[in-house]
Amino acid sequence: MPDTHARFSPSSANRRIHCPPSLLLEEQFEEGESMYAAEGTAGHAMAEHRIREYLGQQSICPTSEFYTDELLEAVDEYVTFVTGEIEAARQTCSSPVLLVEQRVDASGYVDGCFGTADMVIITDKVAHIIDLKLGKGVEVHAEENPQLMIYGLGVLHMAEALYDIETVRMTIFQPRLSNASTWDVSPEYLKRWGEEVLRPAGAQALIGAGEFAAGTWCRFCRARNQCRARAEHFLELARLEFRQPALLTDAEMSEVIARADELSKWAADVYAYAQDQAIVHGKRWPGYKVVEGRSARRYTSEADVARAATAAGYTDIYKKSLLGITEMERLMGKEQFQTVLGKLVYKPQGKLTLVPNSDRREAVSFDTAQDDFGGRSFSSDERERIVNSPSVGADWPKDNLHPKIKTGYEKSSSQSGIVAGM
Repeated sequence: MPDTHARFSPSSANRRIHCPPSLLLEEQFEEGESMYAAEGTAGHAMAEHRIREYLGQQSICPTSEFYTDELLEAVDEYVTFVTGEIEAARQTCSSPVLLVEQRVDASGYVDGCFGTADMVIITDKVAHIIDLKLGKGVEVHAEENPQLMIYGLGVLHMAEALYDIETVRMTIFQPRLSNASTWDVSPEYLKRWGEEVLRPAGAQALIGAGEFAAGTWCRFCRARNQCRARAEHFLELARLEFRQPALLTDAEMSEVIARADELSKWAADVYAYAQDQAIVHGKRWPGYKVVEGRSARRYTSEADVARAATAAGYTDIYKKSLLGITEMERLMGKEQFQTVLGKLVYKPQGKLTLVPNSDRREAVSFDTAQDDFGGRSFSSDERERIVNSPSVGADWPKDNLHPKIKTGYEKSSSQSGIVAGM
């Protein structure tokens, strides 16, 4: 995987388009790699290896401390999707172009703009770019996604000399959130976006021109903790004088919910920055001090503990645990695993959560509180227990549940008072 980075990189394009001067502002801060980014890099390396193996290309299996059953299962889902797309391409094209971790260049629109596409599949009429996202936090979608659109422009630049491309297909595959999003556009639409949106934003960003603007695109900005525009954006909410929550109108409550989530993230970012400055750099903040947190006891050496306990006559000192699903499937093979254990594996229902209508997941519908839960009426404490359980009915008597919880959007009854998105 390439380790060089562009000043105007596709991965930061959404931020640059909305807040052009953020590029020069960020360059004042050292670029570091978070634990989540390192895990993502490791996951991408394994995905690349497995796809190259599938294609019969030489590849060395990577190793990493981040390789857990859960991460490898997510990688496997992505590889299965990609190999399916490869075989589908082979059905329509005798010799499709298959590029793994391909560098793509869009410097024709923004000087020095390039990046790495996880998978590119080019047939006679279609150029398909597939991007793996291993994040667990926020769903990312392909439609009007600047990162993928830049990849698309770069792939078009490569492919149009040999192929008459009619469709640029862009897919984001996000296995940990069960999210797969695909968007098809014409080459003409993509090029027009490149000229009308990308080129002027890039020109401003490279010289630090334009206006600072805060929004969801700030999440990975290196200047986010000290950015004045972002602070002013969120402090607007803190300055509002609301009445007691019970007296807020529905519209006011929705406004608070919409802004409070981003406000809490901003506050957490500021706290993390302040704590790092205090612990790592000795910064003293007025009214705060650094203390030691609680810790748990640990063995100095497990081998020494085992020898000492055995010598004292204790033999039952080890625990045995069952292999995880991914490791068990790898041991048996997918077909044998399905035959032997398929009926013993399930995916639990996700915890109910309230989300904006813009979220693409379908809403959970409760016809009425009494109907959905076997005709029972519930107190507010009982309803809270149901909503906050890992899955509805997980810790509730089964004879009180009703199987009529269905997807789709309906407003909940006044008895329930709950509308939740999954």
